[in-house]
Amino acid sequence: MLSENLKTIRKQKGLSQEELAIRLHVVRQTISKWEKGLSVPDSDMLIRLAEIFEVNVSDLLGEKIEDEEKGDALTEQLVRINEQMAVRNRRSKMILKAVAGVIAVFIVLNLLLILMNMVSFDSYHDSLDQQIEEIME
Repeated sequence: MLSENLKTIRKQKGLSQEELAIRLHVVRQTISKWEKGLSVPDSDMLIRLAEIFEVNVSDLLGEKIEDEEKGDALTEQLVRINEQMAVRNRRSKMILKAVAGVIAVFIVLNLLLILMNMVSFDSYHDSLDQQIEEIME
């Protein structure tokens, strides 16, 4: 991981192999060998690299550091996915509200129909009662 981390951090800091070599007082080929994994810097050189890059030695030696461009692309992709999910959630809520509205209107209409039937039945029942009373008289 050291070789990949050296190259990634060097590029993030905007340094060429030549510029880094000058700061470390080594030849450019030495930096190239480190980045290709053909050789490794000694402990003193690792400390100097960490100071130049403003990182810990453990960061240089640790797990692979992701290139910022790849991280940015991943971030952008996650943002797009998040936006798509938000749009879907809004659509789902709108559909749910529409369905709830239709059901509420259906229930109200049914209640009105039941009420109208009751009123008309009472009217019909009352008229029958009157007719029966007229016949009985």
